[in-house]
Amino acid sequence: MKYALTGISSAIIGGLIVGIVGFYSLPGLMMLEDESMYDFETTIEVLDRELESAGWSVLTVHDMKETLAGHGHDVLNVKIYELCSSKYSAEILVLDDERIVSPMMPCRVAIYEKSDGNTYIARMDSELLAKPFGGVINEVMQTAASEIEDVLVKLVK
Repeated sequence: MKYALTGISSAIIGGLIVGIVGFYSLPGLMMLEDESMYDFETTIEVLDRELESAGWSVLTVHDMKETLAGHGHDVLNVKIYELCSSKYSAEILVLDDERIVSPMMPCRVAIYEKSDGNTYIARMDSELLAKPFGGVINEVMQTAASEIEDVLVKLVK
């Protein structure tokens, strides 16, 4: 009986530790950040050119520095790109049950400066986030994420 209680207690404590570590590690797993090999303006120019070459549409670019300046805030450069590839969007949005992931669409990529003077590129780890959905969602998001990474690899150190 003593050994059973010790085993159960150990399992519970181990589960709690794994849960706590997992909870605090999750944001680092969900988001990807790489330093650009270029300054901010050059990163934007190269990204625009590479996205067009890869066949991706830029739906809009949110200039957060400009937007926040209009509200009296001063932040370093931040631009958030909303990207779309109609071939991938259609594969998901044509199916009723798969539309549940539409809040994660379009793909977003952020280009920003940090106080260290360097420019960074951030995005969701779509490949990781797609896995639990399985099926069409996983397949399409894996392919789309891979294409975006092929574009971004030309920008990162």
